[in-house]
Amino acid sequence: MTSKQRAYLKSLASSLNPIFQIGKASLTPEFVASIDEAFNTRELLKIAVLKNCMDDPNEIAQTVAERTRSQVVQVIGKKIVLYRPDKKNPKIILPKEKPAGKA
Repeated sequence: MTSKQRAYLKSLASSLNPIFQIGKASLTPEFVASIDEAFNTRELLKIAVLKNCMDDPNEIAQTVAERTRSQVVQVIGKKIVLYRPDKKNPKIILPKEKPAGKA
């Protein structure tokens, strides 16, 4: 993902409210499964890490991204933004990457 694409996704995520909250139980298989299921209806998710969760938000983001086959867009404080395009019908169209060549 290019920096331009990441910036575009960040701008879209700024208006989103978190739809998941990670608490003191941290990541459970059921929680990861529900995030994976949410990607069936959305391409961009925001997750909040509560104060009573002792795990690092960056590590949580990487783990969730690996398990759900998504990409971490950003982690700011205790907010995580993840992106996974819909394979059949993508709703979010990312800016095109510039082809490598003459400048």
